Amino acid sequence: MVFPPAADIRGGRSVSPALLVPADALVLLIGIAASGKSTFAGRHFAPTEILSSDALRAMITDDPSQQGATDDAFDLLHRILAMRLRRGRLTVVDATNVEDWARAELIEVARRHRRPTVAIVLDLPLAVALERNATRAAPRPPPAALRRQHRRLVDSIPGLGGEGFATVHHLRSPEEIDSARIERPLAPERDS
Repeated sequence: MVFPPAADIRGGRSVSPALLVPADALVLLIGIAASGKSTFAGRHFAPTEILSSDALRAMITDDPSQQGATDDAFDLLHRILAMRLRRGRLTVVDATNVEDWARAELIEVARRHRRPTVAIVLDLPLAVALERNATRAAPRPPPAALRRQHRRLVDSIPGLGGEGFATVHHLRSPEEIDSARIERPLAPERDS
């Protein structure tokens, strides 16, 4: 089911609906580099709930930009994800997640543990992401990498509702991203 946030203008105020996230869900942040995924995750979720591909690359190599450690980082991410979902812990995957095969692998882990999956798409205009990327400390992804990711993201958005997500939240601007609120309905009993 897809629920675009469709901000409402009333009396000069923008009203953005809450993003509902079940307390035992797998949340995939989907967006290109420099779209604000890590900032969004840090603003709305506890550090223990976030599995960041950059942080795991850093844990393995002491450098989050070491792309040669990506396979090891995602192997570790999948292992931790399975452990958390088995225990009913909300888990947020902070990675680009712009490729359907990568999303399918993560959704399958949630399915095996009978947990809902939620997509939060940070769909910034490419120009905004390129500008943000240019201000990042080196090393940073080259502009061509962001353009490739953006094409994959744009191609993926229409089909996200059919990939197995319980909900897809599509945020289309810096303002929608900044004003987003996360609401968590009560979770069922969970193992410790």
